[in-house]
Amino acid sequence: MISNGVPDLSQNKAVRLVKHAADNGYAICATCCYNVEGILASVRAAEAKRSPLIIQLFPWAVTYADGILVHAAREAADNASVPVALHMDHAQTPEMVKRAANFERGFDGIMVDMSHYDDNLEKTAELVKYCNERGIVTEAEPGRIDGGEDGVGDLSELGLEAILTTPEQAEEFVATGINWLAPAFGNVHGNYGPKGPQLDYERLKRVHKQVGDRVNLVLHGAGAEWFQEKLLRECIECGVAKMNINDAFNNDFTRIMQEQAGKTPITGLIEKATDAMQKSIEQYIDWMGSTGMADKIQ
Repeated sequence: MISNGVPDLSQNKAVRLVKHAADNGYAICATCCYNVEGILASVRAAEAKRSPLIIQLFPWAVTYADGILVHAAREAADNASVPVALHMDHAQTPEMVKRAANFERGFDGIMVDMSHYDDNLEKTAELVKYCNERGIVTEAEPGRIDGGEDGVGDLSELGLEAILTTPEQAEEFVATGINWLAPAFGNVHGNYGPKGPQLDYERLKRVHKQVGDRVNLVLHGAGAEWFQEKLLRECIECGVAKMNINDAFNNDFTRIMQEQAGKTPITGLIEKATDAMQKSIEQYIDWMGSTGMADKIQ
């Protein structure tokens, strides 16, 4: 359905999944995939747990393979027996946002991450409109989440510092038309250091109270070392409805490759790595409370 030249975003698969999670007190597991094995592990885990899920790709997946992984992820999502959506995480230039938005049979959602620009708000508003006109929902980051990970520029390398999100900032970004908001509340991309996460839950609650009636909140920085059931559930209780995981399952791929390379045929190596990633994703689906929820989404 199209109104005033803009598709009806309420029917977008990704936004429906995350809204259902927000309305029912759980979170959608969003898996950051770098290869076909990660995509297969994600879909198989979702099907095994009868859970909705979001496959996420970084811009690297587009620049490295010229969209081949996008097509593979789209095919896997569309053929899954449970609702699976496809999202681009951390598109960090206007050019990449537009390139991602113009894939035929491509992304359901795009993270418009202009957090390293001084005119973050203005660029976000322009790009949100561009995506929405193509039926794509958007995510943005008010403030700046510290650190970096494989696929996301490190703030220290960019000469920038983290800025925690305020309710006022969140309100400004909601006005751009985003569907999802990724607050900075002490969460970090990559390594948390020996002290572990120093999460400001009161800040997260204030942000949710301010804008949670219009957008859904997203957790970035759910590193495997620290973010297991307890922290994940605490974030859900503060209003988070989508949680990105990366090393939590991708570490299994590299571990299996290191342990088995040269000892196991390539086909067996790939299958073992995929199976290991699937088991880890299933664990996170359980922790996030989305097991069995696929059959409850209309």
